[in-house]
Amino acid sequence: MNYSYWVESTKKTNYPEISENIDTDVLIIGGGITGIATAYMLSNSGLDICLVDADRIAMGVTANTTAKITSQHELLYDYLLNSFGFETAKGYLDSNEDAIKTISDIIKKENIDCDFVSQDSYVYTCDKSNVAKIVDEVSALTSLGLNAEYVTESPLPFPIEAAIKFPGQAQFHPRKYLLSLLPILEKSGVKILENSKVIDIKHIEDKYQVYVNKYKITAKYLVMASHYPIKNFPGMYFIKMYQDSSYAVGVELENDVFDGMYISCDEPVTSFRNTIQKNGKKLLIVGGSSHKTGATDVDIESSYKNIENYIKSIYPKAKIKYRWMTEDCVSLDKIPYIGEFSKFLPNMYVATGYKKWGMTTSHVAAKIISDKILGNENAYENIYTATRLEPIKNSKEFGNILKQSAYSLAINKFSAPIISYEELENDSGGVVDYKGKKVGIYKDKKGKMFAVVPYCKHLGCELSWNNLEKTWDCPCHGSRYDYMGKIITEPTTEDLDIIDLE
Repeated sequence: MNYSYWVESTKKTNYPEISENIDTDVLIIGGGITGIATAYMLSNSGLDICLVDADRIAMGVTANTTAKITSQHELLYDYLLNSFGFETAKGYLDSNEDAIKTISDIIKKENIDCDFVSQDSYVYTCDKSNVAKIVDEVSALTSLGLNAEYVTESPLPFPIEAAIKFPGQAQFHPRKYLLSLLPILEKSGVKILENSKVIDIKHIEDKYQVYVNKYKITAKYLVMASHYPIKNFPGMYFIKMYQDSSYAVGVELENDVFDGMYISCDEPVTSFRNTIQKNGKKLLIVGGSSHKTGATDVDIESSYKNIENYIKSIYPKAKIKYRWMTEDCVSLDKIPYIGEFSKFLPNMYVATGYKKWGMTTSHVAAKIISDKILGNENAYENIYTATRLEPIKNSKEFGNILKQSAYSLAINKFSAPIISYEELENDSGGVVDYKGKKVGIYKDKKGKMFAVVPYCKHLGCELSWNNLEKTWDCPCHGSRYDYMGKIITEPTTEDLDIIDLE
């Protein structure tokens, strides 16, 4: 059950993996919505384009979203106005509104059936103490020219104190959208490769040599669309953002499902939207239970249960059909990093830090990066400059990143494990004492043990065990591995070292 509706309702792709050395003009690393949208915007430029993914196309974060196409990114615009000023806040809003139109235009032009529906979007509160925040946000949006509306009622099945209504937003089925673009890319000559993992990147003279599986791709332009940048230096993105995990549950209801898209500004944050399933019935998608990836101070095992209990409190007869989780990069100043990866690496571009709003921001990024490659001016590129470093905008989180890294890299490595491996119960895991050494062990339901060296291959932080997903999670930068040590999520590019307990 722990897979998304978007995956269950579409066929898996079957593109070849790399089998030879390749010379190309543009190499795009990452076959999610950013990589595919960028390839599409470059597809008629006359440039040779190659797109590679370490797994299957559109099976990462893109396959585990709530898929809201919106410029409504929680309570953001009052913050942008006060922190960066009118021009930045206005540009952020306009760029995302343009992205909504871009997606709509592509769908119409290519005649794509992807359940695209215009919807109003709401940020709401059920807490009187948060009404002032709603009022301030409406005021900010009005000053920026958006026809936002302050309301005290909504179609939600419970009363609210206040909400902001964003008109003219949308939702869709992300995999139907992207899988429809792939044959268009192929027809234009884009080479698409799956199960092709980037191992190393070197910049030699004016070209990039990218080592993929056992082969090499040489390219003039390199686009890092891999969710989290897999190259550490000189970009230093690991000190400029963190990763956040969140969960979604899809349910069928006996009642008619309300229209619109919703997210609360209360804690815990809860998100709602619906979609039409293949059987014609509406599916209500409820998201929440957010926590920093690798956190050890939260009850991760209750993540789905908390959402399901909340749904049952509203709809006692709700039928749980899907569960899925995702991981999002969050920049320190809440603005994504889009554009040049580093001033020292010309023609390398990055797009990351979408803070859970990747459906629209991906198309902002695709337009900025494609314009950079083609030599076109882009009105919004200065807003998202990826080489910036302004931790003062979120000094608390910047401090948390440094503290967690120091703890996991140094202090925690030399601390004693809490338990010995004999104390592990079946179907559980952890960093344990095994014959005097720290070992990461998972015991399956039958008691079989899988052991790994419990240090992230990215920068060496000690991993934490996620018993809900049966994964090893990095509390420093968000890399994730399955219980056998295989990579699930970057920035790591190497599997964990396996320990033979025999």
